Amino acid sequence: MLSTLAPMQRAGAQMLRSSFPAASPARIASARTFVTAHAIAVGDKLPQRGQHERGQRGQLVQGKEGCLLCCACLKHLPGFVESAEEIKGRGVDTIACISVNDAFVMDAWGKSVGASDKVLMLADGNAAFTKACGVELDLVDKGLGMRSRRYAMLVEDGTVKALNLEEGGAFTISSAESILETLALAK
Repeated sequence: MLSTLAPMQRAGAQMLRSSFPAASPARIASARTFVTAHAIAVGDKLPQRGQHERGQRGQLVQGKEGCLLCCACLKHLPGFVESAEEIKGRGVDTIACISVNDAFVMDAWGKSVGASDKVLMLADGNAAFTKACGVELDLVDKGLGMRSRRYAMLVEDGTVKALNLEEGGAFTISSAESILETLALAK
């Protein structure tokens, strides 16, 4: 059974990638492991090369604790899908949603909320990107394993320009509305 899992994961990653434009500025996180002493902050570089393309006006990366977890499913991601046009109108080229889920789940989740060409859905199956950013959320005691804290960050040429990072499972500063306010203040 385990020997058939790896080809299925590769197929899922390929399926996820083929659902989006070839020149997408973000990629599925690699399997490399990183250790950080603190959470990523404004002014920091993203931890992995290949997560962005140079020359982009701006990118919005949003982190989710997982698909079908109440807030992420009902409020966080749908808010970015609904506000995508307005966010892109304020200088953001790509809106990406990354979550500690596999490529199959991310693809299905994106389809279920109508993300299609509005939000790039990225799988961080082993939480490598999440750990590298220092934004992991330990939900092992709840049977959910290692997840990501909820956040929204604006990135330009691989550098974090703004970061709205939630504490624990809160949903107060990482919404689409909060990012629109951040973009308005940046002008």
